[in-house]
Amino acid sequence: MKVGITCYPTYGGSGVVATELGKALAERDHEIHFIASDLPFRLSHVAGNIFFHEVNVQSYPLFDYPPYTLSLTSKMVDIAKHVGLDLLHVHYALPHASSAVMAQQILSSEDLDLPIVTTLHGTDITLIGRDPSFAPVVTWSINESDGVTAVSDYLRQETYDHFEVSEDVEVIPNFIDTDRFVRQDKEHFKQALCPNGEKVIVHVSNFRPVKNTDQVVEVFHRLQNGTSNVKLLLVGDGPDRVPTERKARELGVYDDIRFLGKQDPIEEILSIADVFLMPSGSETFGLAALEAMACEVPVVASDVGGLPELVVHGETGFLCPLDDVDAFTEHTRTLLHDEDQHAEMAAAARKRAVETFDIDRVVPLYEDYYERVRSGTVHTGA
Repeated sequence: MKVGITCYPTYGGSGVVATELGKALAERDHEIHFIASDLPFRLSHVAGNIFFHEVNVQSYPLFDYPPYTLSLTSKMVDIAKHVGLDLLHVHYALPHASSAVMAQQILSSEDLDLPIVTTLHGTDITLIGRDPSFAPVVTWSINESDGVTAVSDYLRQETYDHFEVSEDVEVIPNFIDTDRFVRQDKEHFKQALCPNGEKVIVHVSNFRPVKNTDQVVEVFHRLQNGTSNVKLLLVGDGPDRVPTERKARELGVYDDIRFLGKQDPIEEILSIADVFLMPSGSETFGLAALEAMACEVPVVASDVGGLPELVVHGETGFLCPLDDVDAFTEHTRTLLHDEDQHAEMAAAARKRAVETFDIDRVVPLYEDYYERVRSGTVHTGA
């Protein structure tokens, strides 16, 4: 099957999942065409049956802002016609789904058929999509898609609750390659960062306000005040990185924190972690937490969104009430000091990642869904 994939190329969950899906489909003998504004973050190179088509946006004095959505539509039409795409899979409703629907309508006027699958990932529904200036477009794009998936039951319900959706939304969860995300022997790396045998807390995000990175630093500060021998590794970058650094200085813990920026492969860092901390205000799935679980790192996360579908409280980690810094601190302290409980949760986290969210279990669900979309057997009517 020739599949076109459009996603954001930046450091974030939707782009990562879309890229890994395309790579996995290519390994299963599909021909994959990425159509995006830049080379996706996890797509280090293109070869064999993986192709990349860059969307170029022309600037004209007439436009205050270059019309990316229209440029994307035109590129989708061009690739579909000249490559012969069997299906277009777009990740994130805005603007990818709207561009795809316009491309489909242009192609249909030339008697060409291009089925569309739209995958909803999170803020396209829970935040941006609810803006009155975008909501009608999001609704239209979803309803005009031939198939719609969401990465969690939570996101599926949010879609039904906030949009007049006539399409059935099918849940296909995020996934990882658990052969790649596995705990490795990185003792030399840990020794370099923790010469005195300190335990390691890791947080990975795009440092947006919703990730509550200030709370990560606050928890770390409280643990240090409680004489925990611990270091904190913060991975990623974004608008809240500078305020987070400032808070670390104000609390006097900056010297025990490493701001590592964007990192790939992240599994090497997770392999020296003892606890993964995720106090997010909203998570539709929690891909970073899944990567940690696969590397045998118990997760302490907010009890919000799709996280309860991933983290089993008391088994693979702990779920805490939103903004309850005391709960985050105490659960993290427990994992740092109770070696038996930590070992049990680490093993359970790995087991859950492998048995439920491994790439070889989830990618066939997408293949089956593609076939149903192409044959017209995906039902509408939520």
